[in-house]
Amino acid sequence: MKFNIKFVYALLLAVAFVSCSSSDDDSEKTPESPYTQYGAPFEKMPKKEDAIIYQVNIRAFSQAGTLKGVQDRLSQIQELGANVIYLMPVFPVGKERASGELGSPYAVKDYKAVNPDFGTLQDLQTLVEEAHKKNMAVVLDWVANHTAWDNAWITQHKNWYQQDAAGNIIIPPGTNYNDVAQLNFDNTEMKDAMIDAMSYWVYNANIDGFRCDYADFVPNNFWADAITKLRKIKKNQSILMLAEGSKYNHFASGFDYTFGFNFFSTLEKLFKENKPATTIQDSNATEYANNYNPENRVVRYTSNHDVNLSDGTPLELFGGKKGSIATFVVAAYLKSVPMIYNGQEIGYAQRLNYFAKTPIDWSTADNEMLAEYKKIIAFRNTSNAIKTGTFTGYSTNSVSAFTMIKDSEKVFVLSNLTDATVKHLVPSTLKGNWKDAFTGAAVTVGAEITLQPFQYIVLKN
Repeated sequence: MKFNIKFVYALLLAVAFVSCSSSDDDSEKTPESPYTQYGAPFEKMPKKEDAIIYQVNIRAFSQAGTLKGVQDRLSQIQELGANVIYLMPVFPVGKERASGELGSPYAVKDYKAVNPDFGTLQDLQTLVEEAHKKNMAVVLDWVANHTAWDNAWITQHKNWYQQDAAGNIIIPPGTNYNDVAQLNFDNTEMKDAMIDAMSYWVYNANIDGFRCDYADFVPNNFWADAITKLRKIKKNQSILMLAEGSKYNHFASGFDYTFGFNFFSTLEKLFKENKPATTIQDSNATEYANNYNPENRVVRYTSNHDVNLSDGTPLELFGGKKGSIATFVVAAYLKSVPMIYNGQEIGYAQRLNYFAKTPIDWSTADNEMLAEYKKIIAFRNTSNAIKTGTFTGYSTNSVSAFTMIKDSEKVFVLSNLTDATVKHLVPSTLKGNWKDAFTGAAVTVGAEITLQPFQYIVLKN
């Protein structure tokens, strides 16, 4: 066989050029991705058990309602003790069939763009960089189940959506969400495009994870595939994945947390229906059923964007200032990862309509209440027992009481969730010498403890 020497030489040059080009990109791109990694690795990424999640409603967080407005208050979030900033959806909002004045943030028009009302990709990149400098992670709200009606996918890929017998794209089944179209998770191309879009933000904005909206209604095999691929991007760094759902198999799919719907509704019933505080223990057992691993945690809250608007602020729901703090102690310490919704830490009394611009007036801050929140969060940040310990309940009708124990550390929490003075009988195993968890002062516990209306006590050994 004869060889064309010129052809072989040209071929060798081409191979050399391709190999050089690909080696230049290896440090920035994974083989599966067309994106380069923006930003430096986040060296202080909180472990999943250390998370204190702060939910930001971008439209409400500042007068401007922008990402820059969030950046301007990063120090206040840090001082609260939070280390994970969860941004409600940053994407352009659909106008077709829109709900409310500005449309729902959960009606996504473009999965790979920043809502121009909020700013630019560069604004998001800068926000993430500045948060990282303050040792805070940033996670994005991800809406996988449905899109806006004017998302380009509607016209370009109709088969990516569920359709009725007449071939019409449908809204999410069993809902009245008329502003969004239901995606079809039997379509492999759609699932690949969705994972590609999630990856886009990890690469292009260096974000640290996702809070996944409506997670119970998206197939677990999709989440398992998505989370596996997202974790590969960060290589040795962790990402935080929160399922806004209650299915226990979310953990098998790779999620770090599920959502405490049951816990919140139980808290509401205590105040609305005069249910006993022991039902909180029942709720805890329900949410941790199905053989969770010891490191699994439920995210618990006394407010978020949904319940703030539909049900009321913590002040409305939980007996005013003192009651809402007493309730937050339980949500933050009872085998949970706590989440705070912007404004609740200052006792903000107005509901926030996230379909419109309803800016929080930070000048109305109740500084005494803010100090209480900081104190509660600061102790959690120092306590392995609260973060990863074993829970044992000692509640009564009026008092949520429990211990959290990890190795040699024991914490005893009592919170009176009524507006009456009550006596709490103490089991013999918990009598003796303790310290006030906040002040370090010595406390001797006898046969009973008297608690004033909405008083909480936190003791440690």
